[in-house]
Amino acid sequence: MVSFTPADMDAIRLSARVALAATIVSLPFGIAIAYVMSYRSFRGKAFAEVLLNLPLTLPPVVIGYLLLLLLGKNGWIGSILDAAGLRIVFTWYAAVIASAVVGFPLLVRSIRIAMESIDEGLIQASRTLGARWSDTLATVILPLSLRGIVAGSSLMFGRSLGEFGATIIVAGNIPGVTQTIPLAVYDYVSAPGGEGAALSLCLVSAGLSLLVLFFHEYLARRMGRRD
Repeated sequence: MVSFTPADMDAIRLSARVALAATIVSLPFGIAIAYVMSYRSFRGKAFAEVLLNLPLTLPPVVIGYLLLLLLGKNGWIGSILDAAGLRIVFTWYAAVIASAVVGFPLLVRSIRIAMESIDEGLIQASRTLGARWSDTLATVILPLSLRGIVAGSSLMFGRSLGEFGATIIVAGNIPGVTQTIPLAVYDYVSAPGGEGAALSLCLVSAGLSLLVLFFHEYLARRMGRRD
């Protein structure tokens, strides 16, 4: 029979909390950047494209270390926050930031693909009828990009559930505070006799991921039938 300790339950709850928070916080920025990259031309767009996709190629541990340099007590942002009496590093907020940075390119890519597949004639028609860009975005682009938004959110949520490298560097592995499922599994695997508990948490992680994927497929089919 599978049993979980209070620390295991904390890790499960924290994983879901971090993944959900990272997805919600990133979604407005993801939509905005996908819109700019899809419909705006500007100098340095190729560089912005490379920078946007960089987290997909960098090792997560490197991302975590760069975030640690940025958000640490002596970092550019961390020093400002420290002067204000705020601390991000080694809190669950740091885990949210790490998950958001690592999963952000997946979110933007899915939304961007959906936006770029919209018939340009529909956008031009709305502008011809006098709609402002904000009206076109709200009534044409976003509704027709909904499947991409759902897909990107699902991918990012799933990616955040499995985030390990960046999180352990910038948030640490503190039970009940920053220890997510992957970090708890790492602890169990590193300790003698922890294989059974590690396997139990792996099954929970796999179950959560399957739920996310099934939910994504369900919404995609519902929206497909509606279309």
